[in-house]
Amino acid sequence: MSDYSIYTNPLITRYASKEMQHAFSDEKRFKLWRKLWIALAESEMELGLHITQEQVDELKLYAEDIDYELAAKFEREVRHDVMAHVKAYGEYAKKAMPIIHLGATSCFVNCNAEAIMLDEALEILLKKLVNVMEKLKNFALQYKDMPTLGFTHLQPAQLTTVGKRATLWLQDLEMDYVNLIHLKDSIKLRGVKGTTGTQASFLELFDGDEEKVKELEKRVVQKMGYENVYGVTGQTYPRKLDYNILCVLSQIAQSSYKFSNDIRLLQSMKEIEEPFEKKQIGSSAMAYKRNPMRSERIGALARFVISLPTNSAITSSTQWFERTLDDSANRRIVNAQAFLAVDAILNVYMNVAENLVVYEKVIAKHIRAELPFMATENIMMECVKAGGNRQELHERIRVLSMEAGKNVKVEGGENNLIELIKQDEMFASVWEHIDDILDAKNFIGRAPMQTKEFIENEIDPILQKHADWLGEKGDVRI
Repeated sequence: MSDYSIYTNPLITRYASKEMQHAFSDEKRFKLWRKLWIALAESEMELGLHITQEQVDELKLYAEDIDYELAAKFEREVRHDVMAHVKAYGEYAKKAMPIIHLGATSCFVNCNAEAIMLDEALEILLKKLVNVMEKLKNFALQYKDMPTLGFTHLQPAQLTTVGKRATLWLQDLEMDYVNLIHLKDSIKLRGVKGTTGTQASFLELFDGDEEKVKELEKRVVQKMGYENVYGVTGQTYPRKLDYNILCVLSQIAQSSYKFSNDIRLLQSMKEIEEPFEKKQIGSSAMAYKRNPMRSERIGALARFVISLPTNSAITSSTQWFERTLDDSANRRIVNAQAFLAVDAILNVYMNVAENLVVYEKVIAKHIRAELPFMATENIMMECVKAGGNRQELHERIRVLSMEAGKNVKVEGGENNLIELIKQDEMFASVWEHIDDILDAKNFIGRAPMQTKEFIENEIDPILQKHADWLGEKGDVRI
């Protein structure tokens, strides 16, 4: 039953998926701790320490039986989360109690577990990212030939196509994909390093045998499913890893924010809309409104994520010598919430990208309002080919354009530049085929082929690589 008298985190109650919530759950963390303790004890036994198979088997037997209430009780007593869980584990695995956490520091379980959690959370985001890419690819190909106004400085510029514009969103995500893959490939565990990273406690346990200490680390890391380990550490893994991760998450947020802003602008122009459900209410006051709440949510969450790398940079830069604990409480909040927010962003992004509504007639109407100005150079060139004077034609078009602009801006009328040209004898040579000159497809350049080539050359190889992941649907929980 919900307790409505206390604050609840909206990332949990409204936005992020259950999958990502579990990725940072206590259950996930504490089960990894126990898996690490088992890997450590088993490897120490294999390398000759006085640990029995019976003790290792007992640790495995109770690996999933976490008494959270008992652990919480111990933590209130000892004010130390790791030791509280050592004690709670030992209450069940009584024979193994003396060798749990042997030679280790708290960061053996904390840092190694966190690195694994971050790695697996990145995998969740990677899967969602490629699904967004697939949906944008489909949209881009569907509309690759449809002319639309291009904008620079938010002013009408040369035409592009609806699909070509979508490739700009897609290319941003491709860059994020490359950075995310590179980041995942660089994930390392802290390994088995001891209190200040010197492995002194393990060297003592193995009577100065450095080869056994190195082999211990190798075995533990491999039992956890990894190969790479930091060559040197202080007490923790380098906090720059957190910063690197948050920078990549920020980049995904930036790409998503750009997309959402473009959709909001296009929806204001009534050219393209995000999905709007049958019973959805756009405004509590103005019943006719169709507010772009999904795109606005992407922007809101993205703004939060974009702000986080600075926080992580401060944490990384203020770690005194081998470690200080002022990182702990901060990182519990920042890392998890960054992932929860990006997870929510990509969920909504998927939903919007797959269900965009395109209003072709509105787009065509807007082109007709601006194309006469853009077509003047083509009209002038045709007249020159027929024997006209380029300089005189240029001046006449300038005068007529000012007149047409006044009709639009001052009188509130339509753009009548073409009508004015059709009435001016200086342009008589193009009157018969001026409508052909004004075909919007004459002004989109290589946009359709650029779209097709970009997707074939850069996007399809990514999607083919992750074909088993495709087909997810974006979930807008509320």
